Amino acid sequence: MELYSGPINKLIEELAGLPGIGEKSASRLAFHLINMPKGKVDRLAKTILEAKEKVCYCKTCFTLTDQEECPVCRNAKRDKSTVMVVENSRDLAAYEKTGKYTGVYHVLHGAISPMLGIGPGDIKLKELIERLQDDTVEEVIIATNSSLEGETTAMYISKLIKPSGVKVTRIASGVPVGGDLECIDEVTLLRALEGRTEL
Repeated sequence: MELYSGPINKLIEELAGLPGIGEKSASRLAFHLINMPKGKVDRLAKTILEAKEKVCYCKTCFTLTDQEECPVCRNAKRDKSTVMVVENSRDLAAYEKTGKYTGVYHVLHGAISPMLGIGPGDIKLKELIERLQDDTVEEVIIATNSSLEGETTAMYISKLIKPSGVKVTRIASGVPVGGDLECIDEVTLLRALEGRTEL
């Protein structure tokens, strides 16, 4: 038996489809949205549509941006000889919050996971290898999550890059196994970065 009318049920269903939102949270959000003033709802809807239409991949590092290149890639003061490879834009943001990393990034948009059917061709690995054809890159820091998928991806990238002579390092184990970078505090991230080891 349906507890609410069609539009409310549909809204709850759509919200519950978002990552990290269960049915209870979806119900709370749905009723909050329904009780919001129409102007606020219109602004929220417009903001979502605008983000969807304007946000794209940075042509260099593939993070999400609303311009051709992201602010990090456009910054002439960044050390272009060091490239940190991360799984997603949230991980990039987590390292930027430390304020200590001065290199640039490459965002994979995922990790290799044979169980989920995600192979090397499904993430931005080809683009990373093409980027390394430029002789200015001296070190690649692999900062994928300490999960099975993250470790698999790190080892795969290491095997791809090592023959080119570029130094390959992995962030240190200050990051707990199974932890997501976006959820870890800046001090732990900084220790992991400073204690990285060569693969």
